[in-house]
Amino acid sequence: MYKQIAARAPDSTDAFVRARRALAGGVDSPVRAGAAVGAPTPFIDQAHGARVLAADGREYIDYVCGYGPVLLGHADPRVSERVSHAVANGAIFGATHHEEVRLAERLLALFPSIERLRFVTTGTEACMSAVRLARSLTRREKIIRFEGCYHGHSDEMIFSAGASTMTGPTVASGISGGVIHDVLVLPYNDIFAVDRTLRGRRNEVAAIIVEPICGNMGLCLPAPKFLEGLRDLCRSFGVILIFDEVITGLRVGSGGAQALYGIRPDITCLGKALGGGLPIAAFGGRGDVMAKLAPDGPVFQGGTFSGNPVCVAAAHAVLDAIEGEPDFYAKLEAKSRRLADGLRRIMAQQHLEFPVVQCASMIDFMFRRGQPHQTMAQAREADANRYARYYHAMLERGILLPPSQFELMFLTAAHDEDDIDATLRAANDSLRISAAQG
Repeated sequence: MYKQIAARAPDSTDAFVRARRALAGGVDSPVRAGAAVGAPTPFIDQAHGARVLAADGREYIDYVCGYGPVLLGHADPRVSERVSHAVANGAIFGATHHEEVRLAERLLALFPSIERLRFVTTGTEACMSAVRLARSLTRREKIIRFEGCYHGHSDEMIFSAGASTMTGPTVASGISGGVIHDVLVLPYNDIFAVDRTLRGRRNEVAAIIVEPICGNMGLCLPAPKFLEGLRDLCRSFGVILIFDEVITGLRVGSGGAQALYGIRPDITCLGKALGGGLPIAAFGGRGDVMAKLAPDGPVFQGGTFSGNPVCVAAAHAVLDAIEGEPDFYAKLEAKSRRLADGLRRIMAQQHLEFPVVQCASMIDFMFRRGQPHQTMAQAREADANRYARYYHAMLERGILLPPSQFELMFLTAAHDEDDIDATLRAANDSLRISAAQG
């Protein structure tokens, strides 16, 4: 499966020391430093299917999966072949091309709420651009978002955002007072707080941006009627509803969470799994909203790499693979459910009360007793030290988990029954060890 590595690299701890001399903090994204688990994540040299090969020669069953983008499996040949062909014909044109338009048409067919869209490179760009667009349409400045929802690392989105950010709304974090003034952060799943805020800030709020299924404070599902309530309130108060489906867009189904819950947002942000491992994202919505974008309207948004033929080719390959297998999502769901049910059985056998949450190919449990959490405040109740012990025990048994319990386990089409069996055996042992150690 893997190409031969001539000389084994030092372990990740030694490699991290070297990385810190050249990279700020030793990483290009903070979660990779592994602060929450007390050690950097393994340095990875290769990835194929459901497995990754670390620089020290160890192989792991991977449940990080790039934090969501890997849906088919690492180095899927269908994606690799299309990308290689695209690169051979020019990696970037600086001009519109037919495949870019065809990809947009395919996404419009999958997401009826999107009448026009624009491609960008990252989810951060998509969410940032969506908010700018909403302000232009409404002529209002404030936005509402929710604690624990991560919409990228722009100034407006990065504080109180869950996951590994834990950034506070202060100038020490690089956030200006003006930005803080314009962002209203409310508890996720609290529709009454949204109602009170909109009534008290009448004609001030331009948009509500939300992860319809939250994946950055652990897996947090929307409470019954929460999304419907947001839709109704936005309609009543003239507010633009933005669904951040960067994680969920192709992860929970070809029509995203909006199809799953039957909610039609005004703007949708897509990314991650769309590119099959390559960086491509998009935002789109109603025609009158998207008409505000330059060159037709006053809102500028642009990007050198937006819609480049290589990433577009990867996205076509992903959609072809999904559409070529009518039961693609059913099979992925079945594997995920088997893993989640197995974890629940282990919890019951070990008399643990940690709820396992599963939605499509996303799975999560936190070291927190009781019902599944519904807010970031509840997520913070989880035992971080116990997760760290569990993480390292799983790593020793060949299972790579995210180095923070605010992140999720992702499955891919490449995970098989043997992978799930091995994971459950490792989890059974690791949960016992983490309990015995404290």
